[in-house]
Amino acid sequence: MILEIVSPEAKLFSGEVTSVSLPGVDGAFQILNNHAPIVSLLKKGTIKIAALSFDFPAESENKFVKVTNQLYTLDIASGTIEMKDNKVIVLAD
Repeated sequence: MILEIVSPEAKLFSGEVTSVSLPGVDGAFQILNNHAPIVSLLKKGTIKIAALSFDFPAESENKFVKVTNQLYTLDIASGTIEMKDNKVIVLAD
């Protein structure tokens, strides 16, 4: 599936991922390939992104924390997520 993470300043990430875990307002949840369509609010917490490889824009790479070669995290204050047609869009503050 495709994941895009956008902040008010810039597009932080866009690429193919295997899963994304998000801090939802009603609890953390994970999205995998072919997940049902969903729209949800996000609270302060950590987004966990799993992928076979990562290619960050140079200006946003320092915002992510490398856990392993296939897992990165990003701390957010709040946001919104939409999953539709195997594409996840995160609007993060």
